Amino acid sequence: MTTMQYRTLLVATEGALARVTLNRPERLNALDPRMVEELTHFFGGLTARSPERVVILTGAGRAFCAGLDLKDMQPSGARRGVEDMLETQRGLRDIMLAMRRCPQPIISVVNGVASGGGFALALASDVRLATPEGRMNASFIRIGLSACDVGVSYFLPRMVGSSVAAEYLLTGRFMDPQRAYALGLVSRVGPLEELEAEALAMARDMLRATPLGLRLTKDALGLAVDAGSIDAVIGLEDRNQVLCTQGEHFAEGIAAFLDKREPDYGRR
Repeated sequence: MTTMQYRTLLVATEGALARVTLNRPERLNALDPRMVEELTHFFGGLTARSPERVVILTGAGRAFCAGLDLKDMQPSGARRGVEDMLETQRGLRDIMLAMRRCPQPIISVVNGVASGGGFALALASDVRLATPEGRMNASFIRIGLSACDVGVSYFLPRMVGSSVAAEYLLTGRFMDPQRAYALGLVSRVGPLEELEAEALAMARDMLRATPLGLRLTKDALGLAVDAGSIDAVIGLEDRNQVLCTQGEHFAEGIAAFLDKREPDYGRR
């Protein structure tokens, strides 16, 4: 990853774990052009060779992310044309694509509201944990846009079914964390301190997997969602298992399991 001085993100690394905090609390961590650029840079820069193997994503202050900062969308003179708007749109969607394409699992701690683009960030993560204040909605439809934006209409029906997805996308209603938990959209609901501890424990469990096994698992889960048949999924699983047995850390993973100790995979 090339060097970039982040102004809207706090990035802290602890070994193979990266903690990323959206850091515009005075604007409820709304997405401005700088944050869009920085999120794309961070997630787009993650590769299989990156020292970071798991990412925890959260927001500073009392919100996860309130979506696009509408102050940056207010007209200033001439109306923005199609090409300018398309560039803005693609900049936003590139964050979600980078999150899904990076090999690192992403655990989002939804601490407060996650609207619009913030909802998309949560959905693009691999695991979601929510505080009792962690309400989510597709707010796009409430400001004159379609609710189907930056991947939300791809993720949500696959996670909660088409009827529930239609309910929230057509109305822009907030989904409270209790219903999100009942639907399986979030894995835990609890106070922020408990969720931070759970996210850390979950990350540590993930890091016990070999680097190759962890990233191939995220890869296979993403591909299995759209696979055309069980044969296609099992063929992918067969390939992944054989690849893992040939990986440089397979023997260490087996030895650590048998010795009942933490595995040592070196830098990666």
